[in-house]
Amino acid sequence: MPTPARPVDATVRVPGSKSITNRAYVLAALASTATLVRHPLDSRDARLMIDALGVLGARSEHTDTAVRIHPLESRRCPDPAEIALGNSGTVARFTPPLAALGPATVRFDGDPALRRRPMAGVLRALRDLGVDIDDGGDPAPPFTVRGTGGVRGGVVDVDASASSQFLSALLLAGPAFREGITARLVGSAPPSGPHIAMTLDLLRTFGAAPLRDGTEFHVPPATLGCPDYTVEPDLSSAAPFLMAAALTGGSVRVLDWPASTTQPGDWVRSLLTELGVSVTTDERGVTATGSGVLPGAELDLHDVSELTPVVAAMLCFATEPSTIRGVAHLRGHETDRLAALATELSRLGGRVTETGDGLRIVPSPMRSGTFHTYDDHRLVMAAALIGLRVPGVAVENPATVGKTFPGFVEAWSGMLGA
Repeated sequence: MPTPARPVDATVRVPGSKSITNRAYVLAALASTATLVRHPLDSRDARLMIDALGVLGARSEHTDTAVRIHPLESRRCPDPAEIALGNSGTVARFTPPLAALGPATVRFDGDPALRRRPMAGVLRALRDLGVDIDDGGDPAPPFTVRGTGGVRGGVVDVDASASSQFLSALLLAGPAFREGITARLVGSAPPSGPHIAMTLDLLRTFGAAPLRDGTEFHVPPATLGCPDYTVEPDLSSAAPFLMAAALTGGSVRVLDWPASTTQPGDWVRSLLTELGVSVTTDERGVTATGSGVLPGAELDLHDVSELTPVVAAMLCFATEPSTIRGVAHLRGHETDRLAALATELSRLGGRVTETGDGLRIVPSPMRSGTFHTYDDHRLVMAAALIGLRVPGVAVENPATVGKTFPGFVEAWSGMLGA
């Protein structure tokens, strides 16, 4: 990754939110009429979702800036069918409930890394709702859903302590269940609470009437519809660009930042402000202006855990030690993110160690070398931040960032004038 010779001064536009895009696609497939989804993310995960919905019977039409999703037609789904999940958690967790709505037998499988990611919460809940699932005794891909033409729904206990996506998967499909769904959380609190709020917000936008009472969620049956929907920019992908201003003592504006959002990435504004970075918002977007000097921090990232890789990388250059906690569930993401961050940041001279639920970061002089990314898009972004202050950082397989931001390397180089 390039190291700038001077503080950055740039204006950046990031693509649409992956989390919003894939939720919008699912709800569009369940709607009664076609939905034009404007400015969706075009990435591997989003394409995998479109392909999966296509297998299940939802046609799509594409332009340069939009995708029109047509409602599911079960007659279009082959029987048996196969869905490729790649390494996408949202596809793996959101589409099995949809397969249960049709009459076909659908087999799901993905990349080797996906087979290590948690799936038990959603598969167990679907089985408790009467869905016929064959996972060979191991709640992970490959598994098969034998559809029976519909799901009765009703009350179900959900352990979403490993991923909030288990709950979101059921809530998104709930309007299509004959009795809707009442999901009662059991176990510890789900991580990434803002993503649950995002799911509820999109359900309302598409015409559902979700209710929450503490740890109980109810979505009644509904006829969904949203003819035209625009996806917000991905604020988690925007975070490293704003952090670049903090690390180089420069200024970066990210365009089209939403005035109100459920995205967890919006928290980066509060974090940078807490660290002494000037963050301003106007009608064009959000601008961060830094000094290049950062204090240490004690952070609970439980609700914004997807920012952990870039936050950890940034704090390697703080003036004091830092601690990140509340993110033990990251061991079950695209890779074991905590182990990967501790290994790779320490390999380059940082003093980063794992704790029971996070990381301890003690600033130390860093050196050039290769940063391994473990096929994890967020680790590419973390490596890019290290490269801002450490010349000669080589990033292994930067193309893996295409999972959420295919043009990241070009946008990063453009910001740096490289």
